[in-house]
Amino acid sequence: MNTLSIKKGDTVVVLSGKDKGKQGKVLTVMPESKKVIVEKVNVVTRHTKPRQQGEEGGLIKKEAPIYACKVMRVCPKCKKPTRPASKLGKDGKRVRVCKKCGAEI
Repeated sequence: MNTLSIKKGDTVVVLSGKDKGKQGKVLTVMPESKKVIVEKVNVVTRHTKPRQQGEEGGLIKKEAPIYACKVMRVCPKCKKPTRPASKLGKDGKRVRVCKKCGAEI
């Protein structure tokens, strides 16, 4: 079972690469390949050909996947990058907790 500490909708900061320091929201999580797609990060230009009559071709900019180990979750309370810890919540379910401030994520 491949589980990642990053979920869809999380705000993350990029740790390395050409987009180092950029923040964005996670759009897609791919646990089988351990990759995530982050909003406005790792933008690539795609050359597309018109497939149907009347359809336009040209250059399309879109986000490409980035390895999940290159991003870190940003705590919504303390606004610091942190790897979330796990704790048992009040109802007995597992909840993600910020290691810096202790707030539930």
